[in-house]
Amino acid sequence: MSKIDVTSPFDGKVVGSVKFNTFEEVEAAIDLAHKTFTNKDGWLPKYKRVEILENVMKIMSSQVEELTILCASEGGKPYIDSKVEILRAINGIKIAIEYLSVFEGKEVAMGHTNTSANRMAYTFKEPIGVVAAISAFNHPFNLAVHQVIPAIAAGCPVIIRPATQTPMSAVRLVEILEEAGLPKGWAQAVVCDRKGGELLSTSPKTAFLTFIGSGSVGWYLNSKASDGTRVVLEHGGVAPVIVEADADIEDMIPALAKGGFYHAGQVCVSVQRVFVQESICEEVASKLATAASKLIVGNQLDPKTEVGPLINNAEVDRVEEWVNEAVSKGGKILTGGKRIGASCFEPTVILNPAEDALVSTKEVFGPVVCIYSYKTLDEAIARANQLDVSFQAAVFTKNIDNALKTVKRLNATAVMVNDHTAFRVDWMPFGGAKVSGLGMGGIPHSMNDMSVEKMMVIKSSVL
Repeated sequence: MSKIDVTSPFDGKVVGSVKFNTFEEVEAAIDLAHKTFTNKDGWLPKYKRVEILENVMKIMSSQVEELTILCASEGGKPYIDSKVEILRAINGIKIAIEYLSVFEGKEVAMGHTNTSANRMAYTFKEPIGVVAAISAFNHPFNLAVHQVIPAIAAGCPVIIRPATQTPMSAVRLVEILEEAGLPKGWAQAVVCDRKGGELLSTSPKTAFLTFIGSGSVGWYLNSKASDGTRVVLEHGGVAPVIVEADADIEDMIPALAKGGFYHAGQVCVSVQRVFVQESICEEVASKLATAASKLIVGNQLDPKTEVGPLINNAEVDRVEEWVNEAVSKGGKILTGGKRIGASCFEPTVILNPAEDALVSTKEVFGPVVCIYSYKTLDEAIARANQLDVSFQAAVFTKNIDNALKTVKRLNATAVMVNDHTAFRVDWMPFGGAKVSGLGMGGIPHSMNDMSVEKMMVIKSSVL
């Protein structure tokens, strides 16, 4: 049996190993999931799904410390944030359980025309079929929960293919589901190469594909998906923030620092481009740089660490190149700008990098925040909308009219008013538009997408 070692992003030490699945094993997993779904007599009733998910919550709640260390060790997210991730994951399961109580159809009106007389009609939810989940490295446990748990709650067999850098969390979630009473075949984890991942995504036996990762891979898989497969894609953004002159600066700076440097900026909605009204730009830039300079960078397992390593050393090289390019094009480094050893990069604030610099046009996915000055709100909105991405954005202002104007005109699927772009709770819709993605995530939204509506029409002479 082939295995792969999983290493810490901080120092490269082996933190565990998992089975590496062959193409044939991925094919067998798809066949098992499809066989499980087509056996309708074996479908899990709602009360059984609730019982299993409640057991999962109990198991995870008793293992918070172990799961936190597992998640942090492979993903590089600091211990304090990884613990929050595990607690969010537990709450995500609770959200799925609660949503099952309103996971229902509706009456369809009949009798108001002659042709519909003597009839009543109702819709109800059925599982869509086999769910294929391709996951990302940056939130290895909570992303697995967001892709696997809605499938189980909706009654779908699910196969998750985690990122090969961070496979242990997803594998552990599937183990916990089985420990909680989920029968074999309903949840599987396959750790495989891209060829196996493509088979999982494009098989005609796959009814639903949920993908979290790079746009190039996501749109490719979408183009190859079998006819009838429902697809939801979550890619990245280059999150814009607009700061008006009347913003509460003291309240805003901690939010921007958290949103920009959380998980070393490796979040698809990290604060990256901050457009600040010119009258306060110098003050905001200076205070954000001071806040960034005080963040503790280091080993993710140290409880004091606030900014951990990037997922691998090649990513540190890339971020360093992008920052150097920004400087060569006129950007001013206010703090940071350098790597810390092989695996970490200093929290960095760049003032007025060029509009065509990589840090201004592409998702950095590193601990880099750029600040640009502007004269008018219309100018800021136009500059924020220059890119072909559309995900979460933010505006800081005390003026309700300017807030509403910005919310309406920004190209974004969500706009936070007086909060950072990375705000999220697990029951809200979450996803990108344009090149940033297709469809919406969030536990309830995923459960709806993983189901189909079936209608029953009853004709009776007594109606």
